[in-house]
Amino acid sequence: MSNLSRFMKNNKKKRENGFYAPTASLTNEEGKPLEWEFAPMTSKRNESLRDECTIDIQVKGKPNIYRQQLNTSQYLVKMVAESVATPNLYDEKLQDSYGVKTPEDLLYEMVDNPGEYQELCVWVQKFQGFTKTLEEKKDEAKN
Repeated sequence: MSNLSRFMKNNKKKRENGFYAPTASLTNEEGKPLEWEFAPMTSKRNESLRDECTIDIQVKGKPNIYRQQLNTSQYLVKMVAESVATPNLYDEKLQDSYGVKTPEDLLYEMVDNPGEYQELCVWVQKFQGFTKTLEEKKDEAKN
C-alpha cells in the first residue's frame, strides 16, 4: 500500500453515534433516565454554526472599527441541538408538547436543570472531538 492510498476515503474510520442521558427528569418504565442518541458533526458544519453565532462588536472609542465575538451560549445550544439524533428535536409534535417552535428552545425545555444542561454541553463538546471545553479555553486564556 502506497503512502497516498492510506489517505483515501475508503480507509477513513467512520465516527460512531454516542449515547448519553442528559436529564434525570425523563425516564423509562423502570425510572432510569432516557438515553439520547448523538451524531458526529462535520468540521464544515461546525464552522457554519460558529459563523452563525459570531457577531461584530464595535470597539469602544473607535468609530467604524469592529471586532468579531462568538456568542458562546448560542453556539453551544446550536451545537448540542445539531448533535441530537434521537429524540428528533425538529419534530413538530414534540415541540408543540413543550410549547416551543425551535430545536434550541426545545432542548432548553427538555433539559431545564441548569446543572444537567451544563454537563450535557461538556459531554457534547468532548463527543464532537474538542479536548477542552470553551470554558476551559477561556480560563486558560485568562491565566
